[in-house]
Amino acid sequence: MQMTAPAPPALMSPEERQTRIDLAAAYRLVAHFGWDDLIFTHISARVPGPDHHFLINPYGMLFSEITASSLVKVDLDGAKVGETTYDINPAGFTIHSAIHAAREDARCVMHLHTVAGVAVSCQRDGLLPLNQTAMLLNEQVGYHDYEGVALNLDERPRLVADLGTKNALILRNHGTLAVGETVPEAFLTMYFLERSCATQVAALAGGAALQYPSADVQEVVRRQAQRGVGYAARLTWAPLLRMLDAKDPGYKS
Repeated sequence: MQMTAPAPPALMSPEERQTRIDLAAAYRLVAHFGWDDLIFTHISARVPGPDHHFLINPYGMLFSEITASSLVKVDLDGAKVGETTYDINPAGFTIHSAIHAAREDARCVMHLHTVAGVAVSCQRDGLLPLNQTAMLLNEQVGYHDYEGVALNLDERPRLVADLGTKNALILRNHGTLAVGETVPEAFLTMYFLERSCATQVAALAGGAALQYPSADVQEVVRRQAQRGVGYAARLTWAPLLRMLDAKDPGYKS
């Protein structure tokens, strides 16, 4: 039986309501693609408005259970805003509060522990520009060294510095992270990152010599990728929501 947290107050802006729906959809999509790790990763989205509140998953719910109303709203100090019986993942708070406080444009932050993403995070050379999808992320991926489970708030400045102005981060020996100005943009960046990691793991496992595109081609793709993910994210998000609506529209509740 699906678990639900107490619904947030009925008085909320249409913008917050839409953010909740988009974020709940992102959780369901992560579960759909098999990217979830029981209850142990997290996606957040900033609530539109001046208060710098953000929404994150209730700790103790599977991603396939999360709904718009069950998301927990917190401030940058970790205080819950509104009634809920759920806590939030303390490591999730460390990571997400750091980025939301430092990056006004990072309105959505996604962090995953997929097998392929963690595998690449364990490889010394990180993400390799072996295929078109990986090359779309050229110069967009930062690296953050592992410091243990992210429970120490003192790690936040280093995490922010390693992300810089980039939109993707490989957490060494840990997993992947993506940010975007919208939930769809963060999701598409994460899709590219996860797809690239899975392809890299498969290519390395094949044992054959690897074919790297030339430096000239790398530069061509770098320029092409500068057009950004916004338009592609909007085009991709609509059919993904249609799929969710056909499968289980309950995420909107």
